[in-house]
Amino acid sequence: MITVAKSAAQAAGKILIENYGKLSPHAIRQKAANDFISFVDEQSEDKIISIIKETYPAHSFLAEESGLQQHSDTYQWIIDPLDGTTNYIHQIPVFAVSIGLKLKDELILGVIYNPVSNEMFWAEKGKGAFLNDSPIQVTNKDDISRCLIATGFPFKAKQHLPAYLEAFAEIFLSCRGMRRMGAAAIDLAYVAAGRFDGFWEFGLSPWDVAAGAVIIREAGGMVSDFWNKPFFLHNNYIVASNGNIHKDLLYKIQKAFPFYIDVYEEPKI
Repeated sequence: MITVAKSAAQAAGKILIENYGKLSPHAIRQKAANDFISFVDEQSEDKIISIIKETYPAHSFLAEESGLQQHSDTYQWIIDPLDGTTNYIHQIPVFAVSIGLKLKDELILGVIYNPVSNEMFWAEKGKGAFLNDSPIQVTNKDDISRCLIATGFPFKAKQHLPAYLEAFAEIFLSCRGMRRMGAAAIDLAYVAAGRFDGFWEFGLSPWDVAAGAVIIREAGGMVSDFWNKPFFLHNNYIVASNGNIHKDLLYKIQKAFPFYIDVYEEPKI
């Protein structure tokens, strides 16, 4: 399965590179507030699904652009054909293809491919994590003051910006530095590879985090929601870390988010 997933990611990445810097304004459509799509997203997704279907025609798919294609209750591929679309549109070379695989309720495989750097981050459950052909692992830092933390802005849930900024301040004032890449898949891959020590964000979708969660766990890290529960895939909240600083990150975030809120709820007037 991993061979098929990697082949699909590379084929999709080729489409992204071939069209990089060539999109006209007319080729870009707005799906929702601050959320965009182009024919490149759609072509990339079609390519991924077609390659996987050649080998696994009975499997189900959950993809960003085409939604749910339910065939099997056993295997479900979770696909983001272009994570970091806004970066891609603005010719900022930080974007990726993300492909995860779920067996019933368990994530078992993840591939994140950055076609600009030709970096393939991948993992299978129980077999370790890799960058291209080399094993990777998370950092072993246990003091957040020595850690580089990544995050993402809640662009789909701006009504919760005050809570986000409160959590941001808690972490920013205690860590070595903060980064915002604009592509959650890249952030998660970098945690797995030891480039970042942790990452947190809310308002994400399953296809943003499925692959990265597998890779981080296989690299020795931890992934949870804001309340240390395993619901990050569907409740839109995620914290990922090297494991050693996980409790500290959760403590700081929970000051601003003491309980679950629907990040897509309408603001009260």
